[in-house]
This record gives sequence, structure tokens and C-alpha cells, in this order.
Amino acid sequence: MRYPKSVHYWLLAGLVMIFFQVVLGGITRLTGSGLSITKWDIVTGSLPPMGDLQWQEAFDLYKATPQYQKINQGMELSQFKFIFFWEYFHRLWARLMGFVFLLPLFYFLIRRYIDRPLMIRLIVVFLLAALVASLGWIMVASGLIDRPWVNAYNLTIHLSVALLLFAYLAWTYWWALRRGDQNYILISPAGKWLTFILILLSAQLILGGMMSGMKAGLLYPTWPDMGGSFIPKELMQGSNWQWSHFNQYDDHAFMGSLVQWLHRGVAYLLVLSLILFWFKSGLSASLVRRDLLRSGFLVLLQVTLGIFTVIHCVGYIPLWLGVAHQSVALLLLLSLLHNRFRIRTDNTV
Repeated sequence: MRYPKSVHYWLLAGLVMIFFQVVLGGITRLTGSGLSITKWDIVTGSLPPMGDLQWQEAFDLYKATPQYQKINQGMELSQFKFIFFWEYFHRLWARLMGFVFLLPLFYFLIRRYIDRPLMIRLIVVFLLAALVASLGWIMVASGLIDRPWVNAYNLTIHLSVALLLFAYLAWTYWWALRRGDQNYILISPAGKWLTFILILLSAQLILGGMMSGMKAGLLYPTWPDMGGSFIPKELMQGSNWQWSHFNQYDDHAFMGSLVQWLHRGVAYLLVLSLILFWFKSGLSASLVRRDLLRSGFLVLLQVTLGIFTVIHCVGYIPLWLGVAHQSVALLLLLSLLHNRFRIRTDNTV
């Protein structure tokens, strides 16, 4: 079955919206806005506070959080409105995505534009989106009791599932575009190489989430060294390798140092792997070669942005460098995943 162009545009719109939702999540994190809304009201939370009284009530709820008491004591209402805006916009965009997904879906079902194989994929998309939303609230709740920030591990899980949703919807979109088309590029070894590179990138994205959650970039704002050496001193001391430092990462520099060191190392491996893949794959198809050039450009841009972000992490994480770094990571994931989609041995997905 070939799907109408309206279905293709619908899937593409969902993909674009998820991209911006992840970017908004990064802005929310970097501005410290994630804990500004202390309730999860799916319906009533669609509207922001109306009038001075409601704004003061929302502000009073925030004042009861550890973040205000330990970090933002004395914050003005105008400053609260700024961080409230980003978290509210992040949640509002999520609600808007629900409407964009559900309303056209009902129309397409009535018109019988969607068959069983696509419907199964859409159910997976819906379940992943619901899981992302639930994990998002669990993440926020982790910063409303004792901690002034959300738990970095919860944040990383939330981000990882969001990226899984992004990748799965992208694959579904390409699958829908090619439905019924049997003209595939048959290069099995190249597909295995790209699978390995995608695994590396997945590990890098997870480490990126932990970097953000732990504010690990603040520990060593230097490059290419880390405090004057390749391996930071915290990792060279055997006594630091204890469970409490993994669990209570705020109390010691060990975990943040480890995450930043691994994040740098995997970035170098990604660059090397793409270079080796280029020389060993022997791809002759011009379109595939162009795809690889795009991926190579994106990974070099990503590394460059990562370096600039780290060296500017002096006292605070630079907002727009951090956002650009995350955005290019999403584009790189999309590019490599598209390469992998096009290079496979049969017409299955």
C-alpha cells in the first residue's frame, strides 16, 4: 500500500515537532527552568497563571522547593516568570504534539489511509510518547523533595527515550515513503559498520545527557587536556572508585570527571569510525556518498561545538552553545540513521 502525501507530511510534522521538543528540553535544563512548575496538571496546566494572584500562588509553590531555598533564594517574581515560561512552553509543546498526532489520525482512519502495518508502528510511537511524558514527570519530581536539581540519571533516561521516539518515528517516516518500493541498496558490510557507529553515537548521546544533568562541563573547562593531563586526577585515585561517588555524584567530582572524560573519548572514536568507514565501505552510489559527507560534516561540527561549549563553561554552561551542541547531535543521529535505512540487504525494517 502506498500512502497519500498527507500521511507523509503528517509523519514529517511529528518528527519536526519532536526535534524542537528535545531542543526545548535542553533550554529548560540549561536555564534551570524544569522545577518552576511543581504540578503536573494535564488539562488545567494548559493555561499559564492569569493575573497577579495566580502568579503569586505559582511563585509560592516554587518557593517551597529545594531549588529556590538552596540556590534561588531572593529571586524576584519577574525572574520566576522567565524560568516558568521555558518549562510551560516545553509542556505546552508536548500537548500540542498530542493534538497534531491524534486529530489527523482519526481523519486518516476514517478515510482508510492507514493500514495495519503502519497502525502498529503508530501505536509504538504513541506508547513511547506516553513513556517520555511519564518519565519527564518522574524526573521533575526527583528535584522537588531534597535535591535542588533533577536527578541526572532520571534526566538521562527521559532524554534517551525521547531520542528513541525521535529515531523510531524517523524510521517509520522513511518506511512509509518507500512502502512498495523494492529498489534498495544492497551493501551488507556497510550496514554493519553503520550499526556499530550508531551504537557509538547512542552511547555518546547518553553520556551527553549525563553531562547536562551533572553539569560536568564545569569541572574541566579546558581542551584538549583535563586539568593539565589526559586523564583527570580524580580517575587516577583508586579510593574514588566507590559506589557512593556514582550514586551521590553531587558530593564529589569523580562522577562528573568520569562522564566528561568518556564523553570526550567517544567523540574521538566517532570521528575515527566515520573516517575508517569512508575508506573501507567502498560505496560508489553518489547519493550514499553524499549522505556520508553530510554525516562527516555534522560529526566534525558536533565535536567543534562540544569543544567550544566546554572551554566556555567557566562558572556556568553557555546556553546557546549548549543548545547548538544538542541540536546538531539530533541532526547527526537523523543523518546516520537515514544512511542505515538506505543501506540494508532486503526490504524489511
